[in-house]
Parts: sequence; structure tokens; C-alpha cells
Amino acid sequence: MDVISRQLDPLIQKRSDEVRPQFQKVLKAFANERLGTHHFASVTGFGHSDHGREVIDRIFARVLGAESAAVRMQFVSGTHAITSAFFGCLRPGDRLLSVTGRPYDTLEEVIGLRGNGQGSLADFGVFYEELPLANDGRVDFVSLQKALEIPRKMIFIQRSCGYSWRPSLSISVLEDLCSKIHLKQPEAICFVDNCYGEFVEGKEPTEVGADLIAGSLTKNLGGTIAPTGGYVAGRRDLVANACCRLTAPGIGQHAGTSFDLNRLVLQGLFLAPQIISEGLIGADLVAGVFNSLGFEVQPSFRDSRSDLIQAVQFNDPDILKIVCKSFQSASPVGSFLDPVPAEMAGYESELLMAGGTFIDGSTSEFSADAPLRPPFNLFVQGGTHRAHIKIALEQALFDLVQAGLLDMHQNN
Repeated sequence: MDVISRQLDPLIQKRSDEVRPQFQKVLKAFANERLGTHHFASVTGFGHSDHGREVIDRIFARVLGAESAAVRMQFVSGTHAITSAFFGCLRPGDRLLSVTGRPYDTLEEVIGLRGNGQGSLADFGVFYEELPLANDGRVDFVSLQKALEIPRKMIFIQRSCGYSWRPSLSISVLEDLCSKIHLKQPEAICFVDNCYGEFVEGKEPTEVGADLIAGSLTKNLGGTIAPTGGYVAGRRDLVANACCRLTAPGIGQHAGTSFDLNRLVLQGLFLAPQIISEGLIGADLVAGVFNSLGFEVQPSFRDSRSDLIQAVQFNDPDILKIVCKSFQSASPVGSFLDPVPAEMAGYESELLMAGGTFIDGSTSEFSADAPLRPPFNLFVQGGTHRAHIKIALEQALFDLVQAGLLDMHQNN
């Protein structure tokens, strides 16, 4: 562990240096919108004329380089925010194309790839197609050019790897994608699932050609203290359309109380650059430690990163279960719990989840989860302190040695 930490010293310094420009971006947005303590209060009922909510929208739009943003506690997850954007912008007969292969599990029932009669896009007559990724796990630009011969209303791009074993998309790749799509189909909506990607690089997708993005406040931008919520950002008309699905046509962005949570949302955004830096350092450490033991990792700790997710391939369900149990035991909340595979709404496979977090389901806090299916990949996210991640890793290595599984893996 110490050897890996020393090898990471130059990268840790780089991660620390990258906090400042992101932090400056947040401070500038606060200053430009003249944020004051009076914005911490919210109103009740319909939420009409909630000045705190309105200033939060403008601050997020500035930070994300977007025309408009809607940050709402009523979004229960990133999937909900993405779904509102789908249904707000697509109409019966429209064509939706995913260029990053099969989307994240929770979107399959939204699109209509699983389940029947629940009101999916397919139920409403939206035609869906997807382009498989190339053999190296990257976007197949040759197939994309052919696919764009057919007019599409929306092109869906998943920035993060999700539960796939592939590189996440960098901002430079997203810029290239959006440029090629708009060159061929200027009216097509480039919609990016931005979950896990915010503040990881110097720019956001809406600054390099994306028309619309969506994400969750229990991930990067919530800074581990936003208790719930999500956002959509991008072109003004598209954000308005998404909000008409969240609330109702004619109401859109102009209602919805923020439940006196404005301060936490703003403070979370203030903390986010530093929290994300710690999570990235932790991801580098996870990658370095498990790779040194002979496990495949995605990405390598020497690779550039485009999101907070670190994948480790165990090829053994017993190793996967022990690591999840170890991480849970090192959690600040629920350390006494034993993670077991279980069904979860929206997912096809049983999931193992190590998530002893203060905010339920928060993946900006240190957590790990895995679909219980071959090749038994673990996906590690977030972390407020690199020291916490080191402690969790030490516990996992100790437990694997005690179970005789670490030596078994190395001998094989």
C-alpha cells in the first residue's frame, strides 16, 4: 500500500492542483449571482417566486457553461432527471440513438428494453437504436457516420462507463462526437448523461457542443451534503421541456419548492471540487493496489480520468463478496451490516452494494457496487477522504488474506 502511495505522489499533486480552477469557477458563479444568506430560504406550497431556487438554477448554469439549468429536489435520481429529459424532448415517431452501446441498467426499462406496459419510450412510440462500442470499448465513429444517414431527433451519449468494462468518455471525445453529429444533423439533440463526470475535467459537455446534460446531486455536484435531487442543463428550450415533464406543461421550471434545502445544495456545490479531487485520488489508489495484485482494472491508475468510477475485475464471486463486505465494515454508517446480493428496482441482475453513506445511495461518498454476474466486476465510486479509502483497502486486503483468496488468486 505504501509503495503504491509513493508512486502516486506526482499524480496526487496534479489532482490537488486541479481543484483551484474548478473552485474559482464556483466562486465566480456565486459572486456574479450576488449570492446572499437570503437565498438560503425557500417558500412552501407551489414554490412560486422561490428566489433561492432561481439563483441556484443560474449558478449551476454558469458553472456548467449552459444557457439554462434546473436543479430540483423533486428529481429522485440521475435516472429520473434523464427520463424527464427524454420524455420532455421526444415525441411519438421520433428516433433516439445511443452511440455508447447499451445504456446503464436503470435506463433499460425507461427506454423499453426490459419490462412491458410501464409507460416506456417504446410504449409511446419512440424508436430506439444503439450502436455497439468498438472492440476497444470506445465509440465506433465509422458506424456512427453510417447511422447518421437516418434522421434522428436525439443522440444519447453516456459519459460514464456505468456497469460496462470500457473507458469513460473524455471531454475531448465528447467534443469530437458532438461536432460530427451536428455537422451531419444540425437539428439533432446531443444529450449527455453526465453522471459521475462533473468537475473531473476542466470543461463540461455543455461547453463543448452538448445540447443537454443531466445528473444527480447525490453524485459529484452535491458535494456529499445535498440530501437528494438532480439537475438538467443546456439549451433553454430543452431544459424547459424537461421541466414540463417533471411538473406539468405550462408550469415547467416556475414552481416546485426547494424544502429549505438551498443552503445545503449551494454548500455542496462549494465543496464539490475538493471532494471530487479526493475521490479521484482514492480511485487511483484502488486501481494501483488491485492492479499490483494481478487484477485487471479500468482505468489504470496512470490513465487520465473522465469520471469518478474505478472498475476492478475479480472473476470470482467470493472475492467480490468479501471486498464489498470489507468496504462496508469500514463505512461510517452501517459498518455492522453484511452486504448480500439482492434485487433492486430498475436493475436486471442482483446487486451487491457496499454503501455505508450518510446520504442514502450517495456515490460521491465512498461506496462500491456490483451486479452479481460474470466476470464479477466491482465499481468503486467517490470518497470524501483518501485516508478513508486507504483504511477500507487495508481491511479488504486483510480479509482476503484471512479467507485464503488473495494467495489463491496470485497463485492462479
